[in-house]
Amino acid sequence: MNENPKNGCGPIGVFDSGYGGLTILDKIRKRLPQYDYVYLGDNARAPYGTRSFEVVYEFTLEAVKALFDMGCPLVILACNTASAKALRSIQQLDLPKLDPTRRVLGVIRPTVEQVAAMSNTGHIGVFATAGTIRSESYPIELHKLDPSLSVTGEACPMWVSLVENGEADGDGADYFVRKHADRLMEADPLIDTVILGCTHYPVLENKIRASLPDSVRIVAQGDLVAESLSDYLTRHPEMETRLTQGGACRFLTTESQEKFADFGSLFLNEQITVEHFTL
Repeated sequence: MNENPKNGCGPIGVFDSGYGGLTILDKIRKRLPQYDYVYLGDNARAPYGTRSFEVVYEFTLEAVKALFDMGCPLVILACNTASAKALRSIQQLDLPKLDPTRRVLGVIRPTVEQVAAMSNTGHIGVFATAGTIRSESYPIELHKLDPSLSVTGEACPMWVSLVENGEADGDGADYFVRKHADRLMEADPLIDTVILGCTHYPVLENKIRASLPDSVRIVAQGDLVAESLSDYLTRHPEMETRLTQGGACRFLTTESQEKFADFGSLFLNEQITVEHFTL
């Protein structure tokens, strides 16, 4: 990987609290395979969804600084909780001091920009972590685009743990998915579009699909974020020219390399080599 912090060129950084962001990285790499990437998973301190705004901001800023130090001109927060709780502060308060020529982007805005036009009833549901639901980031961003939309959130605190503990295919997952799907539809039976507002949730998509009415459209974020990033780089050639193009990807975790490699291989359907990293 041809990363060189001194000349301002380097890979695209992708950050998540754990494994879920790999679902975003996978779609980005398929859409934009020519670039180099560094994926950093803060597995040692996951999950972020139950942590306070202040702690998520602190942890996310540490990760962004680390990726900047590795030469990344652009960092994607492939984590809804980090996007909800830390992105705006980092963009407005920290980037001007750290390096105003670099960029940090999230996954919520690219999602809502396309979802707003998908619903026929104007009623949208959001499955997400408790932290993302409490932040009200999805209703806020959706209402900026269309104030008439009705947005209902359902916090699913067990879903990340099910995925990260290898229980996504188990009977327990059936119970917890059905429980929250029923709650969401009871809260608003007119919902016809549901956002999977956590990057882990696509792993549960088949169970979610089976638990919702056939008329409800399920929207995972990976393709939307990948398309948005492609469009961003087309509109910002000054950033695109700073990204190295070797088609390489480096994987870092703050926890067990072996565990991350096992899960990462399942998420990406390929064998990966993982390095340990300390934040």
